[in-house]
Amino acid sequence: MNIKSTVNIDEQLLNQRGYRQELQRGLSLWSSFAVGFATVSPVVGIYAVMSLAAIHMGPAWVWIVPICLLMQLLVALVYAELASRYPLAGGCYQWVKYLGGARMGWFTGYLYLASALASLSTVAYLGGFWLWLLLTGEAPAANAQVFSGFILLLLGLFVNLLGINPLKYFVNAGILAEAIASIGMGLLLLLFFRNHDFSLLLQGITSGEGTSLNGFLTAMAVGGWAFLGFDACSQVAEETRQAQKSTPRAILRAITLVGLTVMLTAFAVTLSFEDTQGMVSGEVFDPVTPAVVNAFGQWAQTPFVAIVLIAFIACTVSIQTYISRALFGMARDKTLPAASLLKQVDRRKVPFVAMLVATMIASAGLLLGLNATAVGTLIAFGSGGFYFVFLIVVSCALLARLRGRLIDNAQTFNLGIWRWPVNLMAFFWLIFEAINIAWPRIELAPADAPWFQVWAVFLIFSILAVLGIIYLLIYQPEKTLPRHKTQQIQG
Repeated sequence: MNIKSTVNIDEQLLNQRGYRQELQRGLSLWSSFAVGFATVSPVVGIYAVMSLAAIHMGPAWVWIVPICLLMQLLVALVYAELASRYPLAGGCYQWVKYLGGARMGWFTGYLYLASALASLSTVAYLGGFWLWLLLTGEAPAANAQVFSGFILLLLGLFVNLLGINPLKYFVNAGILAEAIASIGMGLLLLLFFRNHDFSLLLQGITSGEGTSLNGFLTAMAVGGWAFLGFDACSQVAEETRQAQKSTPRAILRAITLVGLTVMLTAFAVTLSFEDTQGMVSGEVFDPVTPAVVNAFGQWAQTPFVAIVLIAFIACTVSIQTYISRALFGMARDKTLPAASLLKQVDRRKVPFVAMLVATMIASAGLLLGLNATAVGTLIAFGSGGFYFVFLIVVSCALLARLRGRLIDNAQTFNLGIWRWPVNLMAFFWLIFEAINIAWPRIELAPADAPWFQVWAVFLIFSILAVLGIIYLLIYQPEKTLPRHKTQQIQG
């Protein structure tokens, strides 16, 4: 099948849903996968979870990674099925809109945007640390890290505004950096620079005073942070060739390869880092860089920092990409304020206003980095919010199956006889993990953190839910949908 006929089929599918092709359909399966891989990012994932999980579960924390990977793979399978059936910009907003109704679709999209914007601010803030470290050789103060994070957001905005083709080449460079920093370093550390026997991985030593169950649940909550963003592939579905086939494959490959890479890095660093007690006590917050420097020498520090920075930049760029498509997808249905502006596409076929708005909001979120307590709240909600979205999507898919509205289609990716067990297991996993992440834990908050940060996920979700319901009742965005789309949803 040639590219022209493929594009025609993709456009026909888009037209059937009442949309026209406005974005450039220039992504292959590999490029779609690259966006998902860079967004989930094994480098960002390992730095997000390793220290905290090790503090609460000891070296045995590494077994949390395959557990969370397996459970999130169930979620990804449901997402892959829906992405194949509804390959539209907006992703989860579109799926829930068609399966659960326009109001529930809007609420899902709204919560998704809030979580994604918090995630963008968080990744830019964390990436700012590596930019400053590379340029100055010193760890940044709070204001310097915020400034560096703002530079990363501007760089990501510039790359995205160039169009989809330059974007995919930039993301590919990020994947190369990920491969070097995670897979290459991980294999070398594991094979040639291991300082501990494999029996260390069965030791659940911890410096905390909680029970082993409490340590396990806390580590599970932290481990879930490493597997967010694989649905980015679905947000660029309208820019992907053969989207019905390519998008579900990209989703599953992204989470699988990222998960395996995080596992490799987790095992390698834990077994090669000499000061295990320092890691589990929290005295060493970054065991990855010292493990690399101890193995290869001091000369390796600057190149390694540069590679990690590239991975953070690629992650930032990818998150900006999918947030702008999520905004575009909702604005196109006239369900957001200033929708006529947010849906605008420039000559490069980029939703540039949505991109600018996403960057501005994330930049405002960066200011929370001036206060360690506030940025902790941002990080906590960024992960918890995504799991609530996962739960809504998987629940809607399950209800649609019960009502006979989600049946197998020969033209799309299907789970076949596994659809019920996969959907049910994903549903129960997400109930557990959403509650587990939102559960108020003093041990995950900074020292002397106020009570509201301990309850951050619950409080912010509640506030957003109330504001969202008020907006729904007053503005009734579901009434702005064109009539043919309303009929499709009701059907």
